[in-house]
Amino acid sequence: MELTIDDKTFESFIDYDLIEKRIRVLAIQINVDYENKVPIIIGVLNGSFMFMADLMKQIEISCEADFIKVSSYRDMQSTGEVKEELGLSIDIENRDIILIEDIVDTGNTLEYLINKLKTKSPASIKVASLLLKPDALQKKIDEIAYIGFEITNDFVVGYGLDYNGIGRNTKNIYRIKV
Repeated sequence: MELTIDDKTFESFIDYDLIEKRIRVLAIQINVDYENKVPIIIGVLNGSFMFMADLMKQIEISCEADFIKVSSYRDMQSTGEVKEELGLSIDIENRDIILIEDIVDTGNTLEYLINKLKTKSPASIKVASLLLKPDALQKKIDEIAYIGFEITNDFVVGYGLDYNGIGRNTKNIYRIKV
């Protein structure tokens, strides 16, 4: 199946059934790692909203939720400049944080967020990312603890990920067709 957004064509890449199965595994890991704790799960908007919602449905431990919004993309490229658009509404001092990302590619945005969160003295910070592009990663980020899928350095849309604001609402993930 193909998806066309503006002038780009995308091909089917990761089906929702596989995404669901992987999320169940990640949730089990989180349930075990945070047993007897009450972490704050922070979604990075806009891209993480579908992943975070499905993940939280599988998490059985007590937890809180909040969101932060940053941007660093224009078209299909990271600008390298991170812009914060929405801040946290919860005090995270001495709290365990699980930061939810849709995708980690260069790591610039994630490094910015982690450093910003560290200034608020949380007890711990771990990252759960649906997708990771190891070949694009420019930063060593020790906090990445939960990875849905490692993918090649292709541009992807769907399941929360977008191209120029469109494509987030598909169940499956698609990659750019070359």
